[in-house]
Amino acid sequence: MMNIQQIRNATIILELGPHRVLVDPMLAAKDALPPLRLFGARQRNPLVELPAGTGAALESVTHCLITHCQRGHFDHLDRAGTRWLRERQIPVICTPHDAPHLARLGLNVQPLPQQHDQPSPFLGGSIRTVACTHGLGLVGKLMEHGVGYLIDMPDEPSLYLAGDTILTPTVREFVLRHQPQVSVVPAGGARFDLGGDIIMGLEEVIKFARLAKGMVVANHLEAISHCPVSRAALADAARSAGVDDRLLIPADGQTLAFDAAQPMPLRA
Repeated sequence: MMNIQQIRNATIILELGPHRVLVDPMLAAKDALPPLRLFGARQRNPLVELPAGTGAALESVTHCLITHCQRGHFDHLDRAGTRWLRERQIPVICTPHDAPHLARLGLNVQPLPQQHDQPSPFLGGSIRTVACTHGLGLVGKLMEHGVGYLIDMPDEPSLYLAGDTILTPTVREFVLRHQPQVSVVPAGGARFDLGGDIIMGLEEVIKFARLAKGMVVANHLEAISHCPVSRAALADAARSAGVDDRLLIPADGQTLAFDAAQPMPLRA
């Protein structure tokens, strides 16, 4: 049984057998972080508080997994998340690129081997990285692109954490080749004042759901000021496209459970 608890934005907790893996912790209080746009409504972030019960959920965390964290990406690792990890010395699994940065923050770093799309040992199973493209053009050159992860555990459904990426040929090819049973994708359509989307939005999430044969879980929604896509709009788009039976849009705090032999969620 694999549980995925949506905390907020890209922050989730994975329950994989005896392990509870915290992914990309942004743990700051509402409005504690700066705006991400210079023009229009300059809202501070996060837009919402952590859901009730987050503190209790965090107490059982055994590991942390980081997709990217440099160049100001506080929505994937903020000061509150860093402090929480450092105080508890939770093992932090990351890329070799991020390892020196995280070590300087005093974290208990466990870097993965430096190779894309090759499996490495991970908590009794395996993990491999998938390259992300966090925007194109000038904006893309300024971004920290990071990675996604494909996790395979004994007696658990295969899980693809897409990371912050648009729908690139690399992502398409990877999904078509591996067909993960469950995928977690960013769906907020984030963008800055200039340039295009830097993560998937409505159209690309629907395209992803048509490529993937398994269940798709959408997050990165309604928590950060430069993500305009709402849960309601995404749900409407999924119904119109006929993929609403496989595209799940959890609320903050909600837990989805999946069994390897039954790709549909067992409970929510």
